[in-house]
Amino acid sequence: MSKTCDKWFTHKGNLNVHKRSHTGEKPYQCKTCDKRFTHIGNLHVHERSHTGNKPYQCKTCDKWFKQKGHLQVHERSHIGEKPYQCKTCDKCFTRKENLLIHERSHTGEKPYQCKFCEMCFTSNRGLRVHERSHTGEKPYQCKTCDKCFTQKNNLDVHERCHTGEKPFQCKTCDKCFTLKRNLDVHERSHTGEKPYQCKTCDKWFTLKGNLDVHERSHTGEKPYQCKTCDKWFNRKGTLQRHERLHTGEKPYQCKTCDMCFTQKGHLRVHERSHTGEKPFQCKTCDKWFSKKISLQRHERSHTRGKPHQCKMCEKCFTAKRSLQIHERTHTKEKPYQWKSCDVCLTQRGTVRVHERNHAKEKPYQCET
Repeated sequence: MSKTCDKWFTHKGNLNVHKRSHTGEKPYQCKTCDKRFTHIGNLHVHERSHTGNKPYQCKTCDKWFKQKGHLQVHERSHIGEKPYQCKTCDKCFTRKENLLIHERSHTGEKPYQCKFCEMCFTSNRGLRVHERSHTGEKPYQCKTCDKCFTQKNNLDVHERCHTGEKPFQCKTCDKCFTLKRNLDVHERSHTGEKPYQCKTCDKWFTLKGNLDVHERSHTGEKPYQCKTCDKWFNRKGTLQRHERLHTGEKPYQCKTCDMCFTQKGHLRVHERSHTGEKPFQCKTCDKWFSKKISLQRHERSHTRGKPHQCKMCEKCFTAKRSLQIHERTHTKEKPYQWKSCDVCLTQRGTVRVHERNHAKEKPYQCET
């Protein structure tokens, strides 16, 4: 029995190891990095991170593991076994540790506290990852491009951008994904499942992140601020796209013609001009379009509708974007700035035309 906490053990050796959790003693030291451990088995496992040794192999898929326990958990992914069940909601897990963490979502227990900001977490792993936001530590490095990450899972996902690996496949349409959560979200497009509901207007969403953003339309919250012009946004992605207007960065490049874009969605649409793909079909006349917005505009030609009305002069428009551009004639807003001469313009397309004035570019030639 431990005299400190009255816990009992079948072996004296286990009692001795347990006592170190009270005394803080770590008698086993790594010769490579001087990290210390309470148990010699933990030292052996740690040393494999230096040697790369993975002695345990899965017989089904030939994947190798550093720890026998990790192999056992992995093998359950092949047979679908989940032996640990939550008594509150009957959810099942492949690992006992995951069950214990899950049960805290019912009890509200958060036993792991950050020593820097006193934030509490349900798991020790969550605490460790969080504390790296204070220390700046990024212990997981990509061997291909030397980029570093705070979590091993993020490194594993990143490495797939080099290998092209997409291990998660949809059983309905065979589409593959680099992340399991992306597969889960994609499968909802087949099932129609929308598990996240807005408490204000009862609208449903396939992604919790989309629900969070939607709820800001009710509260008016805009937590993301541009450091250059102090404009606020309700999405981090919208802020990042906006900041590229200031920096001129265009990180998405077409592999066919090397044209660059500020948004990944714009790149996808552009690539269809090379492939000829037109994934959006009109249900009325079966005409196909490369852009969803082009389909929406076309469908209004069947209804003759102009659903977007200006509140100031009551002029109507078929496209919401056309209304937004029009409203700037009333507000005098000019959100697009040319970085070389500080000229501000109402439309992004006008910026491109203005750039040609500086570059002396005249791309359109009369063939007559």
